[in-house]
Amino acid sequence: MGVSTATVSRALSGGGYVRKELREQILQVAREMDYQPNSFARGLVTRQSYILGLIVPDICNPFFPAVARGVEDAASENGYNVLLCNTDGSLKKENDYIDVLRSRQADGVIFTTSQVSSRNVKTLMKSGIPVVLADRRMDLKCDMVSADNVEGAFQGTRHLLDLGHVRIGVITGPMGVATSQDRIEGYRRALGEWGIAPSPDLVREGDYREASGYNGAMELIRLSEPPTAIFACNDLMAVGALRALEESELQVPGDISVVGYDDITVASVARPRLTTVAQPKYEMGAIACRMLIDRLRAPGNPYQTVMLRPQLVLRESAAMMKCEGSVCNPGL
Repeated sequence: MGVSTATVSRALSGGGYVRKELREQILQVAREMDYQPNSFARGLVTRQSYILGLIVPDICNPFFPAVARGVEDAASENGYNVLLCNTDGSLKKENDYIDVLRSRQADGVIFTTSQVSSRNVKTLMKSGIPVVLADRRMDLKCDMVSADNVEGAFQGTRHLLDLGHVRIGVITGPMGVATSQDRIEGYRRALGEWGIAPSPDLVREGDYREASGYNGAMELIRLSEPPTAIFACNDLMAVGALRALEESELQVPGDISVVGYDDITVASVARPRLTTVAQPKYEMGAIACRMLIDRLRAPGNPYQTVMLRPQLVLRESAAMMKCEGSVCNPGL
């Protein structure tokens, strides 16, 4: 073709200027020759591994695969590979994965773990590996992206208040986690705007897994004065609550209303279909990855915090209170 090695390299890597027509010719020849780039040699030249670590707490929770897909797509568009690390909520496994990522010379790491260790974040950053927190926040100087959890919980609780519910139970995530604290704050803020004092009796702490939603709902409906509605701080716990209510022969929303959080796939196929607060999961992952790549390209830029807006999705699991005289009950 009569072009220099440097021009071929720029065309194949996507970096630097190459005329569009020439780039397409070079890529066509590479395809015909079944050319595969040597990532190890590329790393020796650029001093990059082109590997990004993604640490998640529970890959079985459908929230995290959606985030991971956003990360992977954005990484692929920029020539990076993603190493997925599932901790199962274990700090030991997180520590082990940090060692693996450092030994593999990962260029950067995205954390979505619910109880991310600040020590691990600091260790990575001190060793020159940039970090992005996705759906998590910490009092550290690093890039972060999340949805507004206070606003989301406020929307979910306010919807139940608008439907006439004043005794609303809540099943939280682990209270040592920032997202859980934000969502309980949004719940309390909505009650406060309606002049309702939050009742500790109506709060049950879960762990973002279905079983804790089941247990929390069972405890709430066994109160001497049970709630007329339940706000579960994620959809898996909401599904657990639906199961508990069904086993207790309570109709949703005829006897009690339920609102979840996240809008994972199961929310739209549950029976009844779940009213929930949707997080932009895919976008969160894609933005986190782009932030990390931007940090790698310009390490001296100011750190960013991106806040995405959640959105209430109305379905069938929450209904207006029905009043007969001075007595009000859940129902259509």
